[in-house]
Amino acid sequence: MAHGIRYPLDAGFLLRNKRSLRRTLLQSQGLLEKRIAILGGSTTAEVKDMLELFLLNDGIKPIFYESEYNRYYEDLMFPNPALEQFAPELIYLHTSNVNITRYPSLKDGETEAEALLAAELARFRALWDKAAEQYNCPIIQNNFELPHHRGLGNLDAYDLRGRSRFISALNSHFAEEARRRTSLHLNDINYLSAWFGLERWYDKALWHSYKYAMSSDAVPLLADSAASIIKAILGKTRKCLVLDLDNTLWGGAIGEQGLEGIRIGKETPEAEAYTEFQQYIRRLRERGVILAVCSKNDPANAQLGFAHPDSVLKLEDFSAFQANWEPKPENLRAIAASLNIGMDSLVFVDDSPMERELVQSQAPEVAVPQIGNDVTHYISTLDKIGYFETVSVSSDDLSRSTFYAKNSARLSQQNKFADYAEFLRSLEMKAEIAAFSPLYLDRITQLINKTNQFNVTTRRYTKSELEDILGNEDFVALYGRLTDKFGDNGLVSVMIGEVRSSQIHIDLWLMSCRVLKRGMEDAMFDRFVAAARSRDVTAIHGYFNPTAKNAMVSGLFELMGFTSTGKTDFGGTAWRFNMEGSYTPRNHFIEVTHDPRQTPGQADGNRAGHP
Repeated sequence: MAHGIRYPLDAGFLLRNKRSLRRTLLQSQGLLEKRIAILGGSTTAEVKDMLELFLLNDGIKPIFYESEYNRYYEDLMFPNPALEQFAPELIYLHTSNVNITRYPSLKDGETEAEALLAAELARFRALWDKAAEQYNCPIIQNNFELPHHRGLGNLDAYDLRGRSRFISALNSHFAEEARRRTSLHLNDINYLSAWFGLERWYDKALWHSYKYAMSSDAVPLLADSAASIIKAILGKTRKCLVLDLDNTLWGGAIGEQGLEGIRIGKETPEAEAYTEFQQYIRRLRERGVILAVCSKNDPANAQLGFAHPDSVLKLEDFSAFQANWEPKPENLRAIAASLNIGMDSLVFVDDSPMERELVQSQAPEVAVPQIGNDVTHYISTLDKIGYFETVSVSSDDLSRSTFYAKNSARLSQQNKFADYAEFLRSLEMKAEIAAFSPLYLDRITQLINKTNQFNVTTRRYTKSELEDILGNEDFVALYGRLTDKFGDNGLVSVMIGEVRSSQIHIDLWLMSCRVLKRGMEDAMFDRFVAAARSRDVTAIHGYFNPTAKNAMVSGLFELMGFTSTGKTDFGGTAWRFNMEGSYTPRNHFIEVTHDPRQTPGQADGNRAGHP
């Protein structure tokens, strides 16, 4: 990570240098400001300071509201002009087991113990309900670490009156609530404290003196975990894991030792460790992380390694493959270009400290974890940094690697055609474009918060905000799915327009980079125009807000036939599309249908015919 924040975390370094680190990080360009309310059940000053560092380190500038000590319940449940005026965009409820109001006593029976559990859960449910109703923003809630002592010994884990059992049951209920509530996200301090060590997690002297619910050394770990959730909500996580091969995915150098000489499988402890690492990577791929290879190797030898009978990963698991003798920063740029993603989407894993240093110096946007050269530590190092933190896993996530892999087949197909229009027709593309559906809301939220290049405003929405838009007659909100003869690209485009009087203002128009230059923007706009006509709209207004990444859409509105109406307050441009007269559809290559679950006319834009 940049600016002195390194993993594994050095708590002492961070706490000693937090002010100088903060000054340096605040000088970064293009910081995204977010209003975050920290409502604490214990002292939160150090938590706030550490959370700020981790967010700044990833381009987010937090503006904080901090409750007074143990005022988290009152701040939310009772009138609070200060918090209401602050209007938080995210709420972090920092509680721990010191905030459990009452545990069962040894005199309580099963009925009394269950009643206490229900009462504790009801108290937090009331907080989440109030936060959702009044502020309609994401909520991050700590679950609970296990108790600092066990009054019943091992029996504490399963007796109804045991504190360990009480906390475990409460955590289970919290998990179910987070599954049900779209705005609730759990910061799993139950896991963090177990990994860190309960004996180190809780400092009695610090609690009695300053009311800190954890030790100073544990604070950066907790804050980093909360920051990872916030970054995931805001779409700031990484997309692609780029891997070296020799002594990274297998032991030994395949170019020198051959296929039979590399160490992978179950025969030795070292080989088993590489197998475990490949299994971990395969699981990342299965949940949507794109895999790529960047290796100094002969291409044939590099590919041969995946033919080993004990290799968990296969050649087809990788969406990009660069094996040559060029400098690795150049190959990383080639990988990003081939996948049509930014360099800041890449995480580069290499056992060589020299190669890591070279990439850090020449491609600073790329994340380079210091994994060392001991394969037994690779997983723990990657797992704890949270590069690929997610707040949901959609069906599109599960297919993402396949989407990108099939793009290679499309590029090969393109090379066979001299005429690009002929190539587009050959793809036999079909699109489903319809009004927002609850079924796709997780993917729509994710796409909105992760798409930066083809995105005219880069406005972000929470799932709760999108739920409010769903079915609201004041909005035209469309999603687009695209398939072709090579397979399903998934949900790849979103448009949101707000109807004001007789005009529509496009608040959001974005498209996934994996379907650029296929004509999907034309198909989406045709449907949007059809939806506008059904509302008797006289004009469509569009806005381009420039960022460091969305230059590719600076001319989109002009291309679509809009007329410039001047500058916006944010340094962008404003555009108008006149709806008077006839409209000539722009889409010529994609067959468009509506959502088959909707009846004709149910979705805005479903009146449009096929171009």
